[in-house]
Amino acid sequence: MTSNKRTSRTIRRNRGAAVVALAAATALLAGCGSSDDTADNPLTVGKASGGGVVVGSNNFAESILLADIYGEALKAKGIKVTYKPNIGSRETTYGLLQNGAVSVLPEYNGALLAYLDPKAAPKTVEATTTAIEAKLDAKLGLLKPSSAENKDSVTVNAATAKKYHLTAKSSIADLKGVAGDLVLGGSPEFQTRHQGLVGLKSVYGLDFKSFKALDAGGKLTQEALKQNAVQVADLFTTDPTIAKENFVVLRDPKNLFGFENVQPLVNKKALPQKGAAALDAVSAKLDTATLLDLDTQVQTQKKDPLDVAKAWLKSAGLD
Repeated sequence: MTSNKRTSRTIRRNRGAAVVALAAATALLAGCGSSDDTADNPLTVGKASGGGVVVGSNNFAESILLADIYGEALKAKGIKVTYKPNIGSRETTYGLLQNGAVSVLPEYNGALLAYLDPKAAPKTVEATTTAIEAKLDAKLGLLKPSSAENKDSVTVNAATAKKYHLTAKSSIADLKGVAGDLVLGGSPEFQTRHQGLVGLKSVYGLDFKSFKALDAGGKLTQEALKQNAVQVADLFTTDPTIAKENFVVLRDPKNLFGFENVQPLVNKKALPQKGAAALDAVSAKLDTATLLDLDTQVQTQKKDPLDVAKAWLKSAGLD
């Protein structure tokens, strides 16, 4: 356990300036632990000992920040916490929750539903939760959703927006006639997800010139869009880079990206009731404006996400 804490803190220091994933998924997974300590590898870690809780995160900045918020809220209730940050994509972390290697993970309800049931199209947040629970592994459970929402988006850089007369009022459908001239960038998983290239083609009829595999809305994607290596990218809507670089997020009138409320996904046996109550209290306080502010502190001001998490919990009376 001491090794886990030491490694996690080292990861936090190293990610302070660029907390987002900067390599392909396999490299990221290999980088989560030391080469001589398999206990630090998120793919091999066992359940936390002594009734502890393992809080994991996916491989992008906001997920890591949210995991820190969850973990510190649990610690405030006297629960022993081990962090496993920056594990990988949902395709990996869902399995780790199933087998109990991870106890708690910050999720986004619409994206999780799209993973479990690509054909589902709920009309409310409540219906989204119901649809997820119908498909969820029996060992897993959802806690209360927050009002904080962060969606995948189809975002163009300033040059592309100017060239094709795209504004904040434009929609994804407005790319129909020009997509064949544009390179789209995103995570490797975006290429095969319904909430990705598959849905962009089936729902909006878009065929892009090519796809460039980057990272999950992180530094690689931001820089590629800024440098025009890609003209269109999947960025998260609470990304402070969007305003900073005058990127334009296109509207999604056909609701391809659905509802995306932040919602804890847990292994039922691994989280005590007082832990569930603590995370529900976090969800009750967390809204989109707050999430954007916290993201800005981490991604733009380069603050350590753990420090940001602790400061917010204190300000919200949850420490």
